[in-house]
Amino acid sequence: MNQREFLSGRIKTTMFVFVALFLWFSNVDASIHEYRMEAFSPKSDAFFFHGGSEGLYASKLHEPTIASSETKQPLKGKSIISFDSVTFVRPKEVANRQSGMQQNTGLVEAIILEVKDRERIGGSFLRSDVICCNKQLSSQGSCKLGEVIIHNNPNNPGWPKRIKTFFQGNYEEVKMDLETVEINSTGMYYLYFMVCDLQLNGTLIKGRTVWKNPNGYLPGKMAPLMTFFGLMSLAYLVLGLGWFLRFVQFWKDIIHLHYHITLVIALGMCEMAVWYFEYSNFNSTGSRPMSITLWAVTFGSVKKTLSRLLLLVVSMGFGVVRPTLGGLTSKVLLLGLIYFIATEALELVEHLGNINDFSGKTKLFLVLPVAFLDACFILWIFSSLSKTLEKLQMRRNMAKLELYRKFTNALAVSVLLSIAWIGFELYFNATDPLSELWQIAWIIPAFWNMLAYSLLVVICVLWAPSRNPTRYAYMEEMGEDSDEEGIALTGNGVDMAMKLERQVIGDDLEEDKRE
Repeated sequence: MNQREFLSGRIKTTMFVFVALFLWFSNVDASIHEYRMEAFSPKSDAFFFHGGSEGLYASKLHEPTIASSETKQPLKGKSIISFDSVTFVRPKEVANRQSGMQQNTGLVEAIILEVKDRERIGGSFLRSDVICCNKQLSSQGSCKLGEVIIHNNPNNPGWPKRIKTFFQGNYEEVKMDLETVEINSTGMYYLYFMVCDLQLNGTLIKGRTVWKNPNGYLPGKMAPLMTFFGLMSLAYLVLGLGWFLRFVQFWKDIIHLHYHITLVIALGMCEMAVWYFEYSNFNSTGSRPMSITLWAVTFGSVKKTLSRLLLLVVSMGFGVVRPTLGGLTSKVLLLGLIYFIATEALELVEHLGNINDFSGKTKLFLVLPVAFLDACFILWIFSSLSKTLEKLQMRRNMAKLELYRKFTNALAVSVLLSIAWIGFELYFNATDPLSELWQIAWIIPAFWNMLAYSLLVVICVLWAPSRNPTRYAYMEEMGEDSDEEGIALTGNGVDMAMKLERQVIGDDLEEDKRE
């Protein structure tokens, strides 16, 4: 009864977490960077606000782009950054100090640059640490007083791009003109809003910008994943069809483990299909319906949890060397529930948040529990495998022992690959802080999906339904042992085998109860 109350409490906690995250991300836009009365940060002699960064491919069409508030203008084949209702709000006391008849009483600059041109912003090329043009540099004719210093790229005239917006009179707010900037060179682009006038300290920004690639609204990092999820959907479909045919062909010899494998295959198929549909919809509309994303994230979290539980119960020898998990059932379910909550929270924040990366501290706070739980699964799996192999070796059950050795080898290879890939991922992120390698970043999440699929294929091959289920079925285990030990199943041999079988089964059940 206490165990039921405990699990009920856990379920209520899970529901609370989901509701809280649902309310947190009630408005979710994808390639739309929203600004909600956010402040500028001081940097050297200026104030700046990071408006977003994305990998963008060069436009395929080169026709004039007309700035318009309409979001349905024909933009297919073009790569753009569009400013939509971007408004700057300066402090009231600053506005009151200005004359109502005076023009241009404050300047805010929107600067778009490709990451390789980052050294062209500020006075580094003038051997100065300043960002804004001062009287000395202005007198030398190097820049214009009160503006951000920009050294134009001779190979790409007009870039980095500067868009000026002036406050008028004593108005507190100013709205940017509708502007659409076409991208004609593939690269990682950054958008900054910058202020050189120290009197505008405390200025806030609101509105949004829309970023689009030639083939749709998917950011450059995510675009290849749409194709990947489509191919993975087909891969799971092929695996599912093959498994279903074997399942139907040998339905009389099905054990509980086969139902668990079927469920994981079905969840994988649904997860990949929903992700493909979600990315396809995002690419065509520019927005991510939260309901679709929530389904995709939940399918993924459930599949990850059940996949790990499947590996764990297989390693424990469930249905092979033990008929039940005994006292371990509640511990296994509890670990699975905690892992599901941690994974769901991480995936929701990653996929339902704004397209801008959330802070490193937030990510670390959510990633660490998942990493710790993964380590718990790995340790428990290999510990259980060791016990199962030892038990099979003691019983001299060579068929099952060979089966588990193959499974152990496959699992060991996957763990080694995971460790190597984690090292590569850490190196990749450490050496590419500005996302200059954004075109190949998609391989990092793709690898984990491929590894999970490969492990599932290995399990499907090793535990495939067949006419000879005795190689992994628990109840027939002693029959194999007796054959291998040369016990004659006639006369007294039958009685001896039956007694031995009942004894071993009784020992296994007693062991399960103790655990």
